[in-house]
Amino acid sequence: MKNFIKNELYGWKRAEVLWLLFSCAAICGLSIYWGDSLMGIISAVTGVAYVVCNGKGKRTAYIFGAVNCALYSVISYEARLYGETMLNALYYLPMQFVGFVVWSRHMNSETGEVEKRHMTNRGRVITAAVIVLATYVYGLLLKYLGDVMPFIDSFTTAASVVAMVITIKMFSEQWWIWIAVDAVSIYMWWRDFMSGSDNIATLLMWIIYLATGFIMLYKWEKEIFANKKKGIKL
Repeated sequence: MKNFIKNELYGWKRAEVLWLLFSCAAICGLSIYWGDSLMGIISAVTGVAYVVCNGKGKRTAYIFGAVNCALYSVISYEARLYGETMLNALYYLPMQFVGFVVWSRHMNSETGEVEKRHMTNRGRVITAAVIVLATYVYGLLLKYLGDVMPFIDSFTTAASVVAMVITIKMFSEQWWIWIAVDAVSIYMWWRDFMSGSDNIATLLMWIIYLATGFIMLYKWEKEIFANKKKGIKL
């Protein structure tokens, strides 16, 4: 446990720590101002902590992720976003434990972060095809179930399922998918908020996810490129 904590705290840059603290503080402050629920605030804060720690390549991400998934599934159910509910309760939550175990076996002893790599072009094409097909099929099911935004909800669900697998496999391409999911989710939760819900913390969480996605995409690509120049096999 001592070594785990030491490794998780190692290698953080000041800008990364400040971004984490700012994001969490902003969500708490604005959510309290707009009267969001305590569950919504905790879900949003742990969600932001998950994304930042994931981008940093730290296993702590999956601990925050487990809390976020449990709470977010309840919030989504209450908002009648059943795709999001099933995604988090039945898939994301157990995958947090899988991710923790897999990443523990592929940690870089020098940086204290997980190893990072690229997919093949064939893998990218297959990934895109799977997301498109799954979005269409699952959207039909959600429409039948009465989902308020079936195909939008379906896309975020299908893309997130694929992105989670890619995340656990430590591929940088995860960030392109997460960015797309974040953008669509912002629209989805904005519509929910404008319809009269109090889920402002959830909306803010997705906005910060989007900003963090761009930051972490740059970080991962920069690190992979640097390793390639050094001749390190990825």
